[in-house]
Amino acid sequence: MAHFLIVEARFYAHLNDMLIEGARAALEEVGHSAEVISVPGALEVPGTIALAAESGRFDGFVAIGVVIRGETYHFEIVAGESARAIMALTLDGVAVGNGILTVENEAQALVRADPAQKNKGGEAAEAAMRLLKVRETFGG
Repeated sequence: MAHFLIVEARFYAHLNDMLIEGARAALEEVGHSAEVISVPGALEVPGTIALAAESGRFDGFVAIGVVIRGETYHFEIVAGESARAIMALTLDGVAVGNGILTVENEAQALVRADPAQKNKGGEAAEAAMRLLKVRETFGG
C-alpha cells in the first residue's frame, strides 16, 4: 500500500480538520497510510510537498487549506500562486491532489470541507490516488 503526506495550511483549524478527516478516510478506505504536516499558509504547501517528494518517503500528497476572499488583492495571489505551484508539481510527476479551497466566505468553505457534504478533502485524496496510478501506469 502507498504512504501519503497530507500538507495542510493550518489557518482555519476547524475547516482543515474536516478536510483532513475526509482525506484520511478516503486513503484508509483502500488501505493507504498518511501523515499530516502543518505549514503556516497555502503558499507554503507546494514548497513543503516539493521537499517531501525529494525525500522519497511518500508515494503521493494531498494539499489541504482554505483561502477565503478578503478585502484586498491578497486572495488572488494566494489562490492563484498556490494552485499554479501545485500544478507545476504534478507536471513534474508528483502525485498531488489539490484540496485547497478558494471561497468567498466561511459558509461556502464549511459545505465544501464537511465530509458529509461536498467532502473536498476526500476528493483531493482520490485525485492523488488516481495520479499515483497514472504515474505507475507509465513506469514512474
